[in-house]
Amino acid sequence: MNTKIKNMEATRLSFADKIKTKLKDFGPAFFIIGYVVGTGSVTSMVVSGANYGLSLSWALLLSCVFTYFLLVSISKLTIVSGETLMFNFKNTFGKPITVFIITALAVSIVSSVIGVMGVVAEVTMEWISVKTSISFLNGPAISIFFIFLLIGLFWTGKHENFIKAMSLMVGFMALAFLVTSFMVVKESANSLLDFFPELPTGDNTGLIIAGMVGTTMAGVCLVSRSILVQEQGWELNDLKKENKDALSSMTLTFLISLAIMVSATGTLYFKGIPVDGATDLMHALGPWAGEFALTLFTLGIIGAGLSSIFPNLLLLPWLIADYGGTARDMKRPLFKGIVIVIALTGLIVPIIGGKPVWILIASQALSPFIMPLITLFLIILLNKSELMKTHKTSLWMNIALAATFIFNCYMLYVAVKGFINFIQ
Repeated sequence: MNTKIKNMEATRLSFADKIKTKLKDFGPAFFIIGYVVGTGSVTSMVVSGANYGLSLSWALLLSCVFTYFLLVSISKLTIVSGETLMFNFKNTFGKPITVFIITALAVSIVSSVIGVMGVVAEVTMEWISVKTSISFLNGPAISIFFIFLLIGLFWTGKHENFIKAMSLMVGFMALAFLVTSFMVVKESANSLLDFFPELPTGDNTGLIIAGMVGTTMAGVCLVSRSILVQEQGWELNDLKKENKDALSSMTLTFLISLAIMVSATGTLYFKGIPVDGATDLMHALGPWAGEFALTLFTLGIIGAGLSSIFPNLLLLPWLIADYGGTARDMKRPLFKGIVIVIALTGLIVPIIGGKPVWILIASQALSPFIMPLITLFLIILLNKSELMKTHKTSLWMNIALAATFIFNCYMLYVAVKGFINFIQ
């Protein structure tokens, strides 16, 4: 009898271990989803849906498809070469151009932290003013609290459970958007064609498109993919696993982002409600959450914001370590100083002011500026015999990456045009 019980317990343990192994295998996918489906993604998709319905959904679809090709290719390069993307860039293309890419990615990281914290502070202040009688708090005080919370978690290394809690809050918000999108389609008096209106001319369409693509095909996130694959310890026999991981991450990213756009179309676009400030974003959850929409959206935005800012604090030190081929030791004084400086940039919008929604979208629109170069270098490396040996990329993947390069060049044009129109 005891032997049977022990065997049953061993079976249970082995099943639990299998679940843990599966979750561990999809760790990079969860990182991608958590990073991409954050405050920036919610902001871009809600603004897009509120202003243009689903007319810009083509940009979301194409960016997810092309990001999948990049994820697979970067992972394969890392597995075959055994080195990260930045280290391979430095060895093949030289130090100056690699430093330029890291600098461009650093600008993207800092601008993202600035925009995200601005949105988080504004949404939190709105919740406090509506739901409580507290009057002594303001945007700077809230952002200071969040920033020092993140720095404290980094300093003590006790951030894993916090990030899990933030991810859970984001998950509830994502689920709410999914439910709202189904309700919107089911209860809408409009035909499906009405969800795809004609685009107006002479506005910020270009900037919004670049922001949507920038938050999905984020250069920083793609480069960090190489780091995660290396830390995962994946080898050549894990290529199929890596492909599934990339596919699952992009599929979920597309579905959640599309649900946000559908929700915003039904709740904001058809009602003619504009989105100009961060507090306007929460109306996208109105039909499903009702009076709880404000609280649910606030918790989701805080969770999405803090869970995306924290990786941003680590990414620049990671890139520097990869460039030098050294260990990613976050206890180094240089890396600690970089983390603190980047975190403190989150105070810029709450203190100086500005429209955090458009600052955040503009920060995401910076990513297309560097993506053509990263894609071109990746294609060259994947076809380099001495690096890839017998594992050079296939003809079909070369065609897919060539299409990705063309798309990125077009997005660069859209981003430049969007910034010019935005400034004017």
